[in-house]
Amino acid sequence: MKSISDIDSGVLAEFRRGTVIPAQPLALDANRKFSPRHQRALCRYYMDAGVGGIAVGVHSTQFEIRKKEIGLFEPVLKQTSQFIDEWGQRTNRRILKVGGICGRTEQALYEAQFEADNGYDAGLLSMGAFANDSVDTMLEHCRAIAKVIPIIGFYLQPSVGGRILPYQFWRDFVLIDNVLGIKMAPFNRYCTLDVVRAVTESGRDITLYTGNDDNIIIDLLTEYEFAGKKLRVRGGLLGHWCCWTQKAVELLDEIHAITDSNAPIPPELLTMAAQVTDANAAFFDPQHAFAGCIPGIHEVLHRQGLLPGILCLNPAEVLSPGQAEEITRVHEAYPHLNDDAFVKEHLSEWLAD
Repeated sequence: MKSISDIDSGVLAEFRRGTVIPAQPLALDANRKFSPRHQRALCRYYMDAGVGGIAVGVHSTQFEIRKKEIGLFEPVLKQTSQFIDEWGQRTNRRILKVGGICGRTEQALYEAQFEADNGYDAGLLSMGAFANDSVDTMLEHCRAIAKVIPIIGFYLQPSVGGRILPYQFWRDFVLIDNVLGIKMAPFNRYCTLDVVRAVTESGRDITLYTGNDDNIIIDLLTEYEFAGKKLRVRGGLLGHWCCWTQKAVELLDEIHAITDSNAPIPPELLTMAAQVTDANAAFFDPQHAFAGCIPGIHEVLHRQGLLPGILCLNPAEVLSPGQAEEITRVHEAYPHLNDDAFVKEHLSEWLAD
């Protein structure tokens, strides 16, 4: 069993403090084959941008990697772990390695053990396979996985494979041993409050991360209070933060400086909150029920040279009509949000052997 105490103390402290954890995309070449060179470049990019962790094998990495006929779950996670370690040794940095865990209990146990054996610190536990199960069944599943590796709870929005998880689920989930944190990504304020309330009332040392790509800055600026106890969302584990990542790190640093000092929230930061949400709408394609969310992320990274193209494992998963134009619009409207100059400066180094 891998426990929270096994995580490097500096890495754990950074996670508790709150950091940027991008949900890493899958790099595919023009033949729709895995491109280790570009997957490695993404790891280098994120680490040099200042992230405190990388999540792989999650929604942004495409759930199809688990299909037997594709067979990419093991090679992608194993090699990504190695890429992180190699660049960490060269740059004298260590970050949190998070692996996605999906499926019913048998599959999830296999994935958890594989990740523990390949250097991952924690598993992001999706409940998407339990769409019609009881709360008790889901909790038993979570307890089983937590006996293998520290887990980060995952409230995934129903639009992309999640389900509504009631307050009663989170109330009992937070009492499970070896729960490191929770990523809240229901894209729903009511559901988000259920999670925050459960953690606040429990008093457990569980760190909250936003996955609400439509509400990033507001989630991070808000101090929540239940029954006299206060709690903050400390960082973000986000698909949105897998591109323009260096600017996301700067943004989180600015937010921490404000919240740590109890300074008034600058009005321009609230304006930026709306701008970030506007940019996310272009990337994630809510206009078409998020159909283009993964190719949208690919498009942004491809324009910067970090991905060789925008192909997905599923040939039907493509940019929606007008999405490329929307990405161009937000790129031109909010130049302060992109990190094009940073990427251009380092791209050849990240792509080098």
